Amino acid sequence: MSKDYVRKTARYNGKKYEATGKTELEAMTKLAEKIAAAKRGEEVVGGSMTVSAWYIEWKRTYKDPKGLTSKSLSMYDEKFNGYIKPAIGYMKLREVKDVHLQRILNGQAGKSASHVKKIRMVLQEMFKRARQSRLIPYDPAELLELPHVKEGKRRSVTEEERAAILAVSEYHSSGLWILTLLYTGMRPGETAALTWSDVDFKRNEIHVHTAKESGSMTIKGPKTASGVRDIPIHSKLLPKLLEARGDLFAPVFPNAKGGRMDDDTMYRRWRSFCRELDIYMGAKVYRNQIIESKLSDDLTPYCLRHTFCTDLQKAGVPINVAKELMGHSDISITANIYTHRDNLILHQNIALLDGSGGKDGGNKFFSCSKT
Repeated sequence: MSKDYVRKTARYNGKKYEATGKTELEAMTKLAEKIAAAKRGEEVVGGSMTVSAWYIEWKRTYKDPKGLTSKSLSMYDEKFNGYIKPAIGYMKLREVKDVHLQRILNGQAGKSASHVKKIRMVLQEMFKRARQSRLIPYDPAELLELPHVKEGKRRSVTEEERAAILAVSEYHSSGLWILTLLYTGMRPGETAALTWSDVDFKRNEIHVHTAKESGSMTIKGPKTASGVRDIPIHSKLLPKLLEARGDLFAPVFPNAKGGRMDDDTMYRRWRSFCRELDIYMGAKVYRNQIIESKLSDDLTPYCLRHTFCTDLQKAGVPINVAKELMGHSDISITANIYTHRDNLILHQNIALLDGSGGKDGGNKFFSCSKT
């Protein structure tokens, strides 16, 4: 050891303890803390393990045996590998301080609340267990604070996202499912329950009358009568449905074994599609891993449903008709989406009032008659 450091040793219950410091006082203080922790039964028994090694051990021991869905388990891997591991994965557990963890969360400022809360949850669960297992002397994740985040409001896709979605749908295995969500506004659970008998090619309609219950494989009717509806098949969707047409009572979107999709299947399909979408939009990939994403983390299947509703608005579809097509139980739900208007829609509506088509800025509507 360097002569710049002082080492102190002591024995407690037949075990030797030692500590080093730049001064005798520092070494003695550290030694006293170690012995005090041993007396309380809080002696650190590990700590040289890296954060990455502990995550693998923690997940294998405390998460995998719990029977969590693959969706939940994938969430842990996604948050750890994407955001925690790059920052502290190489560090030893005992070296991690609360400031290191807070920096990880602060780096996600401005992103969705759900996303940031999940990262915090993974950090708190794994470090709490490390403390309980006496691998570290204290829990650095206990008092983590959330940075400024976006509240979870569903949105429509951007024009850039729409163009990319349409392009990727042409070659991705889940392309038909994605286009159906976009062009019908159906809920994911409704698409999981859909069979070819519900697709009426003669009337050019999709009959929605059942949905898969979240968290199970139970197929049931809608919560309210408004959920039963007939949705006209979009002209861009029709040829793709005709091409994929299957047996009358077979699922339109089957799993690998030909049965109905469950939550895990839908989640995996969505994640797979989003990965391809991210790459299409310019994400940086290294060794088959996305290291710099271009895709917004708040993009969900429900964004496609929201987009369908805003497309109805832009097309001038009356709000009461949109309510029926969306399967909303109350028109106020539809109105919340219809009021998300941009300047183009406002000008188009004024143009409808004055009959100008927007060419003269609505002057006819605002001109005063002399009679």
